[in-house]
Amino acid sequence: MTFSNNRVCSLFNIQYPIVQGGMVWCSGWKLASSVSNNGGLGLIGAGSMHPDVLRDHIRKCKTATANPFGVNVPLLYPDIEMIMQIIIEEGVEIVFTSAGNPANWTSHLKSHNIKVAHVVPNVKLARKCVEKGVDLVVCEGFEAGGHNGKDELTTMVLVPQVVDAISEYVPVVAAGGIGDGRGMVAVMALGADGVQIGSRFAVTEESSAHENFKKAVLDADDTRTVLTLKQITSVRLMKNAFYESIREAELNGADEQTLRQLLGKGRAKRGIFEGDLENGELEIGQISGLIRDIPTVKQVIDRILVEYSTTVKTLS
Repeated sequence: MTFSNNRVCSLFNIQYPIVQGGMVWCSGWKLASSVSNNGGLGLIGAGSMHPDVLRDHIRKCKTATANPFGVNVPLLYPDIEMIMQIIIEEGVEIVFTSAGNPANWTSHLKSHNIKVAHVVPNVKLARKCVEKGVDLVVCEGFEAGGHNGKDELTTMVLVPQVVDAISEYVPVVAAGGIGDGRGMVAVMALGADGVQIGSRFAVTEESSAHENFKKAVLDADDTRTVLTLKQITSVRLMKNAFYESIREAELNGADEQTLRQLLGKGRAKRGIFEGDLENGELEIGQISGLIRDIPTVKQVIDRILVEYSTTVKTLS
């Protein structure tokens, strides 16, 4: 299958307009290189890496693939200056930023010939990205796992509004609730130039997530996830003992400080990377209800392309 004249493929020099989300504790060099080797754009998730670990993953990814790959950087994380310096020193050519102001780093990265994309939850921030010179905007609906927008705009309503606002200036990639070829057709019908997929890639053989976490996702149904911790920073996760403690505290009127104490440190690592299904933060998207196996990245991308083609033919 070819995506001739597709703006995402042209921008990143990739075969398919499929971007892998840079998910914390899932998106190491193995996952990123596998996505890139199979025609998409793989992203290393810097949000869960110390600077020296990130450098090691970048170097290993370069060895594992000759195709373009990038690094996802949540701007609210510590050591941001060191992380950006490593990205520049290691010659990374693509950076996806999120959870912060695109004005802070876009011009600096572009001055080093790095292509910059930024993830947004609403139209206002999408317009700001264009003003600050980003090369591509990812509009992410609140169906997505992990850190999320507070406005609870769904992908279905967000994508066409962002497309109408900025697509004449930069390509738009849709994210949130997309896990198969049918979802890809749907958001591209709404005007998106491509898709960013997280949860489906989080549950693959190449993902660095713990097997306990992957298997828990397989058991999830359509109502297993919830958006919570809005007083601190909204996050979508699976319901478990940790979530119930947060829910009880919020129902009892807990303030921000109390919630931060309950959250503590390393909660996502405990759940996703170490496999503590009760006390960890199990970040995953609503699409988890459709995930029923742990395939390879190649199998996932092959399926998406077949489903995409079949769906287009059925509609036409």
